Amino acid sequence: MTSRNTLRNVLVLVSALALVVSLVALPAAAERGDDSGRASKNGMTTGEAGGAEVTVEFGRPKVKGRTIWGGLVPHGKVWRTGADEATTITFGSDVTVEGEALSAGTYSLFTIPGEDEWTVIFNNTAEQWGAYDYDDGEDALRVTVEPREGEMVEEMDFAIDDGHVVLRWEEVEVPFEVSAAE
Repeated sequence: MTSRNTLRNVLVLVSALALVVSLVALPAAAERGDDSGRASKNGMTTGEAGGAEVTVEFGRPKVKGRTIWGGLVPHGKVWRTGADEATTITFGSDVTVEGEALSAGTYSLFTIPGEDEWTVIFNNTAEQWGAYDYDDGEDALRVTVEPREGEMVEEMDFAIDDGHVVLRWEEVEVPFEVSAAE
């Protein structure tokens, strides 16, 4: 074997090794940035909804005396559903959301708030900042749900209760049903 072939083989081996290391280092879900200098701290909710493992990662804005719905968060426009990076939702297995099929994986979670109904959007581009680069062509699923009145929640949160993922902020709750696919 010539020294040229040996060098080429070493370079191929090093390149292959670098590729394997980079793939192993990829996160299973989108990771939120450092929140030490942010007004809205990071939040994470993990649990089981309808037999499916669910994790929601989000920025936690505060009400701070502001008008939220129809004010800070306009009706009829795509919202990142939190602060800073887009909120992400990870399903550990194939699921149905409001009866519609959705594959296991991590999605950005956007919403379009309305007074009487909300659109909940699961977008294939999990890692993005806010909704600035939101592309509806990347939507994996959209469902429509009804918001309900809730108790005052100063800092936005998510809960996983009784087969539902529930967004809670201000005096509004937005539940959507999740169950493991059969």
